[in-house]
Amino acid sequence: MSRSRAAIAFDAGQRWLMLRGLSRVLQLYPVLEYPKSGGSWFAQMLADALELPFPRNRRPPLASCVMHGHHLFHRSFRNVTCVLRDGRDVMVSAYYHFLFDNDRNQPHFVARHRDALRFDDYRDIRGNLPSFIDYLFDVDADRPRHFSWAEFVESWVAHDVNLVRYEELLEYAAATLGRSVRAMTGRELRAERLADIAAAYKFENLSRRAPGDENIRSFLRKGVAGDWVNHFSADARSRFCLHAGDALIAAGYEADRSWAD
Repeated sequence: MSRSRAAIAFDAGQRWLMLRGLSRVLQLYPVLEYPKSGGSWFAQMLADALELPFPRNRRPPLASCVMHGHHLFHRSFRNVTCVLRDGRDVMVSAYYHFLFDNDRNQPHFVARHRDALRFDDYRDIRGNLPSFIDYLFDVDADRPRHFSWAEFVESWVAHDVNLVRYEELLEYAAATLGRSVRAMTGRELRAERLADIAAAYKFENLSRRAPGDENIRSFLRKGVAGDWVNHFSADARSRFCLHAGDALIAAGYEADRSWAD
């Protein structure tokens, strides 16, 4: 059921206040990401591993739980996991999430972005992507409490936090989850337990499709890494490198800017 904007804003405000003021008291486990980086996927696995609630997109209880959000670094966060994804893949995933209805976004959300961009053919992602990249970095990032992918990376990589990569989760979900639990709690989970959790949350089990089998009307659209090469034109490469070339290097996804040549 679609929720009102007021309800969404109220619940988001409560989550933010809890993260800022009650992380230590309530033993919260925040999973923070730039949108479309795999944060909610990891949060589900972490909640299962820790046997805690995960109040996804709803008002959280005033109790220990796994929480998900999109925030820059703040010194008050405790037990935090930062989820990173190659920003070029983020641009592609965000394009479909921002501009097409799916089973997780809100109709007014898609309408707002379509009204701002006004593309002639929204399915022409290759032709539209350069302008969409500019939009995410220049227009959407300037909205109150918003920020760009580059700002998110620069905010987090300078700090000693538990860092999880979307690409690692695709290849080594059980090991990555076990490392994260150990880093935050000191607990060692059995390999069999970690493998069971990783299997339960595999893309094919959550979506009922094989990785790479695309459904643009699903929040779980494709479940792969490196798909950006299929959608980035030379212009898109240039635009992304202009906005986030340094951040891509800082995040460890490229050694230099030669990928954009």
